[in-house]
Amino acid sequence: MNGFFPKWRIIVFSVFASLLVAALLVRFARLSAKPPERIAQRPPAVERGSIVDRNGKPLAVDTSFYHMGINPHKIKNPQEFAKEISPVLEMEEDEILSIIRKALEKKNSRFAYLKKKMPLTSYEAAKKITDQKQWRAAVSYDKIPGRIYPENTLASQLIGYMGDDGKGLAGIEYSMQPILQPQAKAGETKPEQGKNIYLTIDANLQYKLEKIAREALEKTQGSNLMLLAAYAKTGEILAYLSLPEANLNDYGNATIEETIDRPAMTFYEPGSVFKVFSIAAAYDAGLFRQDESFYCDKVFEKVMSSGERVHINCLSKHGYLTARGALEQSCNDVTAQITDRMDTDEFLAKLRQFGFGQKTGVQLPGESAGMLPGKTSRFWSARSKMTISIGQEVAVTALQVIQAATVLSNGGHPLKLSVISKITDNEGNVVFQNKPEKRPQVISEETAAYILSCMQTGAEKGIGWRAALGDITIGVKTGTAQMADHERGGYSDTDFLSDVLAVFPVEDPEIILYIVIQKSKGINFASRIVAPVIKDSADAIIDHLGMSRGDAASLAHSGRISISSSQGVQVGNTVPNFTGRSKRDLLPLLNRKDLKVNIYGSGWVTNQAPEPGTPVTENMEIDIYME
Repeated sequence: MNGFFPKWRIIVFSVFASLLVAALLVRFARLSAKPPERIAQRPPAVERGSIVDRNGKPLAVDTSFYHMGINPHKIKNPQEFAKEISPVLEMEEDEILSIIRKALEKKNSRFAYLKKKMPLTSYEAAKKITDQKQWRAAVSYDKIPGRIYPENTLASQLIGYMGDDGKGLAGIEYSMQPILQPQAKAGETKPEQGKNIYLTIDANLQYKLEKIAREALEKTQGSNLMLLAAYAKTGEILAYLSLPEANLNDYGNATIEETIDRPAMTFYEPGSVFKVFSIAAAYDAGLFRQDESFYCDKVFEKVMSSGERVHINCLSKHGYLTARGALEQSCNDVTAQITDRMDTDEFLAKLRQFGFGQKTGVQLPGESAGMLPGKTSRFWSARSKMTISIGQEVAVTALQVIQAATVLSNGGHPLKLSVISKITDNEGNVVFQNKPEKRPQVISEETAAYILSCMQTGAEKGIGWRAALGDITIGVKTGTAQMADHERGGYSDTDFLSDVLAVFPVEDPEIILYIVIQKSKGINFASRIVAPVIKDSADAIIDHLGMSRGDAASLAHSGRISISSSQGVQVGNTVPNFTGRSKRDLLPLLNRKDLKVNIYGSGWVTNQAPEPGTPVTENMEIDIYME
């Protein structure tokens, strides 16, 4: 005690200190009595489902990639580091040194990516080196969700692409995101796993048609090409092409042109192909007889009651033609005369029933509705009805043309299009199976058969003769349309769209085929440049599906198949070929502790990933697909 520490100050301090200690003790007692709080855990990972073709061939498979980062200040000897790591990263030593040098030049830089999206094999090799050299402090690895696209460019716009964040950015990867990868909820111990999407396309046929299409695009020097093939009785899309296409394993370097899903997103004036549906609408309304003739003098002219004059040119002076002859010769004059008889509202309503001016509802993002103007449109004029009938002043998508053609192949009923055949869970159980969906009848069965027979005449005697198959009947309609000039307005004198619609066999349609080539160089008539592609594509489809040809030989089979017994599959240093093996043969693999084997479906093995001959690594994941 002295003058600086008087007694009353000591007492006040002691009281406050005692109260503080008491409060801390009470607080501690309460916390001790409370049950321990659970630490919030991250929801379990959800494995993304695969995308496969209709036969189970993998087109998009879940995997993991790795980003490799460096702290440039921790790398003591950059030259040695670059020399050791460059082979496994498949990078030049100078490239690695450049990344390190640029990172050091930045202020307060403690991190830079050296390599992004490394596959597992590269990651394991790089990590082995960095661990051996004691470079752990200088190198870091980030595991990210990834996707492998085994067929690279095949049907790329249909399949789509998954970004680094694990979410689909285009195509089926985007539209089916909730199905492929359901979002796990906090607290779930066993979240729903991603389901597998079986597309309707046949990957092997798609490959054959893409080869034909690339050759056609190169020969015509066109800017792009679309090709769709569909089952005429189900509406399932068998082939889906849009060229140029993107490499899905290098999507970041794709051009805009390569990523556009043209069959769904791009709309255009179809030209004379549209005459099929215009004449079908008029015939179904009973506005002309099959044997009735119309005179073509190379121009359709009419003066309306308002004084407005309608003038539509034809390519030739065809003389007298029936409606069949008009489709055979693709006559603008006669088509306009026939359409002129039809009430405008009824004509437009019938075209909407065909599906024009509205989305098809196919399972793809960004689908366009095209354009079918009405009488209230600011673009409507006295000539619009007749002009629409020949495929101008109307904009369609390739998918809409296919859907409209299903009306002809199904006795007047349109079918809902689909690019998804079925969906299975991660154990192979089918949770969705696509079934044909007929929509309300648009035209009579008799009208549909008549129009198909007219298209057959077009292939046998008309301008579509280059698409004729000879041993299988095919109905064809060609179209050539001037494209819009977006810079100067109006129509371009140099840019044309050439398209052909085909249905075969005519007597019992199985396949609808539609091909579009834009901005070809030189000859641009569809009958010259697209009809031969239709023939080659139809031949490829017929042979691939084993459709009966008129001159095909018949073979008999006893029906007995001998299956030899086999022992279980053994995996050595490389992945064996599992094709044709049964599930029983695969049972020994399930007991392996060093491998993860995923079996999808039942029956016999049709596909596998990785491919036979791939070196086996520890904890390798093997996907086996059965049908």
